Amino acid sequence: MPELPLPETVTFVVVVMTYLAAAVIGVLQLRSRGEKYSRFLLPLVCLAVTLEAVILIFRAVAIKAVPLTGLFESMIVLTIVFGLTYLFLRIAIQQVWFSSVMVWVLLALVLLAAVVAKPAAQAHSAASTPWATAHAIAMILAGAAAMLAMASAVLYLFARRKLKRKNLLEILGKVPNIEKLERINLFGLKWCFVLMTFGLASGIGLAAATSTSLNRTALDWLTDAKIVLILVVWLLLGAILALWKTTRLKEKTIAHVTLVAFALILFAVVGTSIFCRTGHNFAGDDAQTAGQTR
Repeated sequence: MPELPLPETVTFVVVVMTYLAAAVIGVLQLRSRGEKYSRFLLPLVCLAVTLEAVILIFRAVAIKAVPLTGLFESMIVLTIVFGLTYLFLRIAIQQVWFSSVMVWVLLALVLLAAVVAKPAAQAHSAASTPWATAHAIAMILAGAAAMLAMASAVLYLFARRKLKRKNLLEILGKVPNIEKLERINLFGLKWCFVLMTFGLASGIGLAAATSTSLNRTALDWLTDAKIVLILVVWLLLGAILALWKTTRLKEKTIAHVTLVAFALILFAVVGTSIFCRTGHNFAGDDAQTAGQTR
C-alpha cells in the first residue's frame, strides 16, 4: 500500500477506517440489540463505497482506461458490489446479526485489498476486448454472490447451533429466521454458479482471442493455479445444486460446502497472486512477460 500515489493512499486509508468503524458498530449493536447504533451503519457503508469509487476514478484518469487491469482494482470493485448488495438487502433484513456479518466481510475484503495494493498499470491490449470486459464483470458479480452465500451460511450455522442449545434469547430478533437464511444461501450459490458459468465461457473466448498476444498456450491456461481453482469451485457448486435438486441435501451440508467454496474462491483470487505463479494478469508489463516467466 505505501507504493500507491498519495491521493489513493489517503482515500484508501479513510475507506479502511470507515469499514473498521462500521465493524465496531456492528459489535456494539449486537450488545445493545441495535437500537442505539444500527442507524450509523448505512451512512458509513455508503461513504466507504463512494470513496472506493473515487479510487477507481483516480486510476481511470491515470491509465486513461477502465481500471480493471490488476487484482487491487478487482478487489475494490468486488467490495463496491458487495457493499451495494448489503445496502439493498438492509432495507428488507433489519436483524443486527445480518448487518454485523456483512460489514465484517466488507472489512475483511478491504484489508485483503490492502495486501495486494499496487499502483495502477497500463492495460494490455487484451484487457480492452469485449471478452475481457464480459469475463471481468461476470467473475466480480460471481464473487459478490459467493460472499452473500457465505455470510448467510455463517448466520445459518450460528442460528442452528443456538437453536439446538435452546439459546433462543441470543438470536431472537437478531438473526433472520432459518428459512430466510436457507433461501439467501441458495440464492447466492445459484447466481454464483450462473455468473461463474458466464465468466468461464467468456474466459475461454478471451483465451482463444488473445493467446498469441499474451504468448500463452492452452496448456498454460489449463494449468494456471487460479483457473484450476475456479474450475474446481464451479464443479463443486454444480454438483451441490444438482444434488440439492435431486436428493434434497440437508441445509447444514449446503452451508458447510458454501464455506469451502468461498475459501477456494478467496484463495483463487488473492492467494494465487501471492503464493503461486499465475499468468492471469492483464496489466501491460506483466501481461506481456507472463509467458516468458513460466
